[in-house]
This record gives sequence, C-alpha cells and structure tokens, in this order.
Amino acid sequence: MAKTSRSEVAAPPPRGGPPESPRTRLFVALELPEDYRSRLVAWRDEAVAAREDMRPVAASALHVTLVFLGWQAEKDLARVAAVVGRACSGRAPARLLARGVVGVPSRRPRLFALDLEDGGDATRALQAALADELSAARFYGPEKRPFWPHVTLARVRRGRRAEMLESVEPPPSEPFDSAAVTLYRSTLRPQGALYEPLERLWLSGRA
Repeated sequence: MAKTSRSEVAAPPPRGGPPESPRTRLFVALELPEDYRSRLVAWRDEAVAAREDMRPVAASALHVTLVFLGWQAEKDLARVAAVVGRACSGRAPARLLARGVVGVPSRRPRLFALDLEDGGDATRALQAALADELSAARFYGPEKRPFWPHVTLARVRRGRRAEMLESVEPPPSEPFDSAAVTLYRSTLRPQGALYEPLERLWLSGRA
C-alpha cells in the first residue's frame, strides 16, 4: 500500500463557501517484502538502463495500490486510519506471484506494470474489505473497473512512444507473501508524485 514528512498540496476550497480543513491525497497500498522488492528493482533497473523513453518508479514507491481515496480532509486522517485498521484486522498475509510485464494501455502504453496473480484471492478479499469499510464511512466511492493487483515499474516520458519493457531474464517469479498495508499521503510534484507513509498495519491472520 520514504519515512520523512513532506510539504503537501492542498485542494482549493469551493468558490463562495467558507474555508475548509486542509486537504490531502490519500491511498492504501500493500507493501512488497524487502527481499522481493530488491530483486525486482535490480531486474527493472537493468531493463530500463538503456531506455531514454521511460522514467523508472522510485524503489520506495513499488507497491500494490488497493484503494485510492483521493482528496480527504486532514482532520479526518485519524478516522481514515482507524477504518483501514478495522478492514485489515484478522486478515492473513496475501500471497502473490508475478505473471509478467504489461503495458497500460496496451496499444500505446503510458506505463509498464508487473501483473500479479492473487494466490487464494487474499488480496482481492482484502481490497474488497477496505473498499466496503471506507465506502460505508463515506471516504471512498468504489470504482467501476475491477481490482487489478499490479506494481507500476516505469512510466513513459511525456511525448514519447515506448516498446515493451524487457530484459534478458524474466522478472522474479517466485511466490511471495505481503504482510504490510500502508496508508499513504500522495503529494503532486512536477518531477512525479511523492508518497509519505502515514500508518502501517501488519496482516497476521489473527483478529
């Protein structure tokens, strides 16, 4: 779902109305285990080493987004974290397996992502629980498109066309367990979004 605090970009208040609480962009993500992340970064960096048409995603930003909440009031951060904690309570770590790299969209990709297989559907069950709890608390509006577990690896630079992201070896394909869920703040910057972890929860399978 970087440890230092960053300046945030606040959404402007509605015209003609009273000032609102400062707002910030939030999302919830499933973290990759550190050993798998390291192998994936090494593979990705080799694949993009000679590519001027792509911008690799920072290693610290490689995660599986579960729920994107968009702009939320700063005063509600504690409530959002509590809802996320309730949705994660009692859930076991998610088992994932890399199926390969895909371009999104397929005809003229804007990014390349690692497509993940959800072993036992634990990740989808976790995402559904988060969506239900956050929707009931009115922090989230469920998306129409189905949830797709993936990790964004690199983005295509503005105005460029890019062929498939490839390397001599396939991406790390051994199954791995993801046990950490993080509530993130996303700060928009010209050089790319900056992600700040606000709350981290551990999946244990025990309520």
